[in-house]
Amino acid sequence: MEASFKKSYASLGADRLVLLWLGVWWIANLVQAGFTELANDEAYYHMFAERLAWGYFDHPPVTALLVWAGERLFGGELGVRFFFTVLQPLYLWILWRLIRPADAGRRDAALFVVVSAATLMLQLYGFIAVPDGPLMFTTALFLLTFKWFSENRRRAWLWMGIAMALMAYSKYHGALVVLFALAANPRQLLRPALYSSGAVALLLLVPHLVWQYEHDWASFAYHLSGRNSVFRPGYVVEFLANVLVVFNPFFVPLYVQAWRKVKPQTPVGRALKLLPVAFIVFFMLSSLRGYVQPQWVIVSCFGLVCVLFAYARRHPRTRRYVMRAGGVTVGLIVLVRLVMIFNPLGIRFEVFNNPESYAAIAAEADGRPVVFRYGYAVAAKYAFYTGGEAYCQPNIRYRTHQWQFRDDDSQFIGREVLVECPDGTVSDPAGADPHDGQRPEFHLVRRSGFPPRAVGGHRLYGPARAGGRGRDAAPRTAHQESLSLCDPRGCGRHAAGDAVETRAFPGRRVPHRRDLHDSGRQRTDARGDLHRSAAAALRREGYTNWFNGKSVPTEVGNL
Repeated sequence: MEASFKKSYASLGADRLVLLWLGVWWIANLVQAGFTELANDEAYYHMFAERLAWGYFDHPPVTALLVWAGERLFGGELGVRFFFTVLQPLYLWILWRLIRPADAGRRDAALFVVVSAATLMLQLYGFIAVPDGPLMFTTALFLLTFKWFSENRRRAWLWMGIAMALMAYSKYHGALVVLFALAANPRQLLRPALYSSGAVALLLLVPHLVWQYEHDWASFAYHLSGRNSVFRPGYVVEFLANVLVVFNPFFVPLYVQAWRKVKPQTPVGRALKLLPVAFIVFFMLSSLRGYVQPQWVIVSCFGLVCVLFAYARRHPRTRRYVMRAGGVTVGLIVLVRLVMIFNPLGIRFEVFNNPESYAAIAAEADGRPVVFRYGYAVAAKYAFYTGGEAYCQPNIRYRTHQWQFRDDDSQFIGREVLVECPDGTVSDPAGADPHDGQRPEFHLVRRSGFPPRAVGGHRLYGPARAGGRGRDAAPRTAHQESLSLCDPRGCGRHAAGDAVETRAFPGRRVPHRRDLHDSGRQRTDARGDLHRSAAAALRREGYTNWFNGKSVPTEVGNL
């Protein structure tokens, strides 16, 4: 039997050999997906899938759709991740077909598999349920259709438009793929069919754009400006350090050498070569204004695999090094994968001990809903692992998220809830004084509107009402709070004691005829004018929460 297997294996051609090892890789990912606990973001996207929509605060809808579809087939972690494991062998097969030499042999197939498997980022994002998997698959589809388009194939413009729309529905970074592919092939801009392709993509994106319009363009505002921060050298240093690690540190010098020496002759080859440099430079510049996550450059993997494969197959010494270093890398990856399943070292991390940790919170809640203070993903993970009711209150001191579009807390009205409080805050589970004879209950405070105009230096008043239903909600405990419209510099620390009155905004800092939004943020426009903002929040024992609702513009000036 062993001899028969060896004979069958030796008879496989290059394409079948690649398919075989991609199948083995998929089975490994499938096992990993079923036996590794969810990361925080995966639970958050599982929460998305509970209510399918054309968009979500953080991302387009494909991730939620894949989670939803997987959970129709399987339960637990495998259901969340199943279709994400399916995507990886598909997009790697497409990549192989794009870069496959005409005279490809078994040695080429082995080299491609090792280079791909030794790319660390491809290992992790081959089984976890995050938008980067769909982005990689749809990017591969785009590159394939771009190849057809550059070869003037019939209806290629139509398929490329569909691929561009799918990229946009997967992750907004897909726009960069299109931009950089065209930058590598500027002559394609002269073809009218390209603009027909763009029109197809735009038409297919209409439902998502309608969703964005109905939700105040929340995703675009968040990604384009909401992530902005002050410049910190550490952001740049950390990003560059991550880049050296997440692909494969053993291959970094070879990536550079291969990129310099390989000269692609086809449009898709030129696009693949430009992608790594363009993505890395783009996000290095982005790190000047905020933190950049390393997986944002994952599309670079396509270009790095392409140039290293093309270079190593023509240089025997380089090929031997790649095969040996790649083998060592894959061996280390196997050990890491086993640790992720069994955790023999007792590591404390988000993919370990979730059932036990959240069961302890559920035991404390004793059937009551749990309102989390900061952890938008933690609230989703609590619900996933315990089946209990949970909600994350958008908080003035943290980023906004998908919970602001949900009204789960409306179901908690009149019930006892367990509320996460800051360290050092003394509070019973419902926030009421157990000695005052009141039954602890959860209430809502609704915002009924802010003035459309205000004068710099004057006080603003925000009428509010208690109770009711809807999405503009914030938790209200029994009696010890005050409603405040907070200065983003001071938040709750400078809130007034009256239920609707706020502290004055300094007139000298508020530019004439600029917008003021009650979102707890501030920004500076291109002319250097400061845009101040405020947040309506409840104040109790020194901490505040956002109202859960849309921004209301208030024009501030000399009226």
